[in-house]
Amino acid sequence: MEMAKTKLLIVTHEMSPFLELTKISEITRQLPQAMQDKGFEIRILMPKFGNINERRNRLHEVIRLSGMNIVIDDNDNPLIIKVASIPAARMQVYFLDNEDYFHRKYVFRDKESKFYEDNDERAIFFCKGALETVKKLGWAPDIVHCHGWMTALVPVYIKTSYKNDPTFKNSKVVYSVYENCFTENLNANLCTKAVMNNMTEADTKVFEKADCSTMHIGAITYSDAVVLADEKLEDDVLKFVKDSNKPTLAYNLTENFENFYNLYEEISTEELQSIA
Repeated sequence: MEMAKTKLLIVTHEMSPFLELTKISEITRQLPQAMQDKGFEIRILMPKFGNINERRNRLHEVIRLSGMNIVIDDNDNPLIIKVASIPAARMQVYFLDNEDYFHRKYVFRDKESKFYEDNDERAIFFCKGALETVKKLGWAPDIVHCHGWMTALVPVYIKTSYKNDPTFKNSKVVYSVYENCFTENLNANLCTKAVMNNMTEADTKVFEKADCSTMHIGAITYSDAVVLADEKLEDDVLKFVKDSNKPTLAYNLTENFENFYNLYEEISTEELQSIA
């Protein structure tokens, strides 16, 4: 009997060739391909920021997935899903779009380099929208690998609001920590706004300070494993990772994708061992 393929979901705010801001874009391009070569089934989700060229990248709307509303602070925000292929890799990338949050020329800062005031809501919209999109795909990931601060709420949602959902109840979550890319704070009400069904503010309290390190620490709190994806990480984040005793991929091991494969295997078989 053929073994079922491991299903790997990559959630990121950037990926080459669509959007290249930091090294995240390289890793999120190479890692899924390396895992696909190992026989994994891959899905990739990212926001459709306004500076991603739809025509050049051949994005088109997926009507059957679009049309949902994501509620933030009692406001309904329409979610449009677009898709593009990476021909060389036989991989599809799903883009989450919303006129209010993503139709801008810039990504996280305006032309004067001012940090967008609604970056908190943009992150909430993306994280909620990503999970709802995967549900609608009817595709239950074995591993959800989140890259960067904008994905930081995905782990808490999977472990609280979605913990009994058939799509995610068996999912293991990996969070890759990258260098802090903003020094500002997100909106002070992030904790309250981020609460979903079957959650309380106690679940999001860890995000209370709403700075970049806090987003990382909150994500790590609810993840099953951690990847130290940059050489220079904040001391408080490194200490938190160490104290958490979670399976961790050290920075000097991230060059070799075989190590990611081993980490995925380690957390996938943990539960089997505990049942046995």
